[in-house]
Amino acid sequence: MPFELPSLPYSTTALAARGMSQETLELHHGKHHQAYITALNGFVAKDAGLQGKALEEIILLARDRADMAPVFNNAGQHWNHIIFWQSLSPAGGVIPDRLGARLVEDFGSIDGFKETFKQAAVSQFGSGWAWLVLKPDGRLGVSKSPNAANPLSAEDGRVLLGLDVWEHSYYLDFRNRRPDYVTNFLDTLANYDFAEAELNAA
Repeated sequence: MPFELPSLPYSTTALAARGMSQETLELHHGKHHQAYITALNGFVAKDAGLQGKALEEIILLARDRADMAPVFNNAGQHWNHIIFWQSLSPAGGVIPDRLGARLVEDFGSIDGFKETFKQAAVSQFGSGWAWLVLKPDGRLGVSKSPNAANPLSAEDGRVLLGLDVWEHSYYLDFRNRRPDYVTNFLDTLANYDFAEAELNAA
């Protein structure tokens, strides 16, 4: 069964007042994300060894294999964007109690978490991602990854939040001001309820 573009959990206008325009969402979700899925389905259709495998299985199979780099890139970006859409909310920016307590415990303060996350997102050279993860040792951590890579492929823990820092995710709304985009995400758009739910499910 081919991979499909997931519906957004909000309308394309729902985030406009919080810094992500309808045009950005429509282009990013309907064009960029769809393009990764279309390409991935094309690779799967031509390779019997990929058919019937879950998205996560394909990512782990293709990682670190030069001959499967196009498969990894498109599978990774499909997975990353699934996380990204859930990491945004029209009611974002509010940190629930349990997650907040864990952020204070592992980063020293909420501001400490935000500073660490922003540093990772801003310092990712070129295209990539920033992540809040529950690490294998049970502590919360922040990581970054280039291009289509992610904590799943690096076996670096369970993702709680993901932020796309490819330019197409913010250029229409913030031009080249990635730091402002990241701050707006952390303070206004981040779906911390989703992050806490993922933490609770771990």
